[in-house]
Amino acid sequence: MPRAGLTADRLVAAAADLADEAGYENVTLSALARRFGVKDASLYAHVRGLPDLRTRLALLAGGEMTDRIAAAVAGLTGRDALAAFAGAYREYALAHPGRYAATQLRVDRALVTGSPAPRRTAEVTYGVLGAYGLEEPDLTDAVRLLRSTFHGYCALEAAGAFGAPREVEASWARTIDALHVALVHWPRTKA
Repeated sequence: MPRAGLTADRLVAAAADLADEAGYENVTLSALARRFGVKDASLYAHVRGLPDLRTRLALLAGGEMTDRIAAAVAGLTGRDALAAFAGAYREYALAHPGRYAATQLRVDRALVTGSPAPRRTAEVTYGVLGAYGLEEPDLTDAVRLLRSTFHGYCALEAAGAFGAPREVEASWARTIDALHVALVHWPRTKA
C-alpha cells in the first residue's frame, strides 16, 4: 500500500530540488527515500525505478524551462524573440543547474509518448525561428546551432571558465547578435 502523502509528483518535485542542491548525478532512489523517511522499496509504488524517475524529472524541468521561454518570447519576433528566448534559457540553466542537467538527457520517445512537454518545446522553438523563414532541414540545423551555443555558453559560465576581463554580459549580447545575423543569412538547403 502506498505511504500516505507520497505521490509520483511529490517524488519528482523532490528529485528536482535534490538535483539543484546536490547535482543531477546525485539523484537516486535511496537519496529520495531518505528525504521522505521511507525505505527505498516504498518508492516503487510511485515510480518504476531510477530511469522512470529521471525521465519524469527531465519532463518536469523541460516543461518549466519551456514555460519560462514561452512567457519571455510572447509577442516578440526576430532578434527580440531570439534574445528573450536565449535570456530565459540562460537564466533557467544558471538558476537550476540540476534541473537543467536533466533537460540535456536523451529521453526514450516511447516513455514520453503523450506528454505535451516535448511538443510544446518544439512549438515555442520553431515559432521563434519561423520569423527567419527557415524550413526543414534548415530548421533542425538552426535549432541544433542554438541549443549547442546556449548550452556551451551556460556550461562554461556555470563552471567559471570565462576568465578574460571582458564582461560576460557583453559577450552574451554579442553572441545573440551573431546568432541573429547567422539566422537572417542562413545558407538555405536546396530542395
